[in-house]
Amino acid sequence: MYNMAKTAALLGLLCGLCVTVGGLIGHESGILIGGVVAFTIAGGSYWFSDKVAIRSARAQEVSAADMPQYHEIMRELCGRANLPMPKLYISPNMQPNAFATGRNPQNSAVCVTRGLLRVMDWREIRGVLAHELCHIRNRDILICSVASAIGTAVTLGVQIAMYMTVFTGRDDRDGGGFIVTQLLALLLAPIAASLIQFAVSRSREYQADASAAKLMGDGKPLADALERLESYSKRIASDVNPSQAPAYIVNPLKSQAAGRQRSNRHGSGHTVARYASMFSTHPPTSERIRRLRSADWST
Repeated sequence: MYNMAKTAALLGLLCGLCVTVGGLIGHESGILIGGVVAFTIAGGSYWFSDKVAIRSARAQEVSAADMPQYHEIMRELCGRANLPMPKLYISPNMQPNAFATGRNPQNSAVCVTRGLLRVMDWREIRGVLAHELCHIRNRDILICSVASAIGTAVTLGVQIAMYMTVFTGRDDRDGGGFIVTQLLALLLAPIAASLIQFAVSRSREYQADASAAKLMGDGKPLADALERLESYSKRIASDVNPSQAPAYIVNPLKSQAAGRQRSNRHGSGHTVARYASMFSTHPPTSERIRRLRSADWST
């Protein structure tokens, strides 16, 4: 419940930021334009998100004849969750990982990588599949698509507003101080939008973990899977498009981040890591594991 309320509040902040940027562009008309742009982008992102994600992962759909245990586990979980069966895909990516996509439970898909099937047992894979199914049940694809689209609209609006302020001399009558203040606000707006967007993504991961543990009546399979995924994600590189990274169960670009942390090991390394976590699309895996193992999910 806390994560749902937090997500709603963060989305409200994003919408408010979008409206504010619209107002800086064109006052009342800019606010309307900002709202229309945000929801137009959100609609397109939501409607086509599954096709984009599957194509980006170079994934292929597999039938029950191809992968009977994959289908059997998902069918059992769908029965527990009272959800229709999603389409099941496998990506050739050798980094162990997985993601869910689709605009609603009736039009959804789950994809696991070749690497995940290679290194995990079916008990752990069941935990991963439960997590991805709960993303579908919790409508996280819609929520994150809307957050991403509004963030994009904020950035686009800022670019337009800065162009109008710098090159057209708009609001010059109000003096240079106003223009400086406006430019400062516009520079900070995309940073604020990114921070809010990433916070939404982190909140949805915690919610999907908890939902999956409740669905299975046990948090240990997912906790064990996350522990293994975290280890491999730091050692095996992935060519996932950064725009698709938030959809995966753990950050597929961890190997790049680990390299940056090693270069900052001396001096300000801990400070850099602390601030970098604010721009992370995923919560700390160690905290996710702790929460899963510390609670009793059988009740």
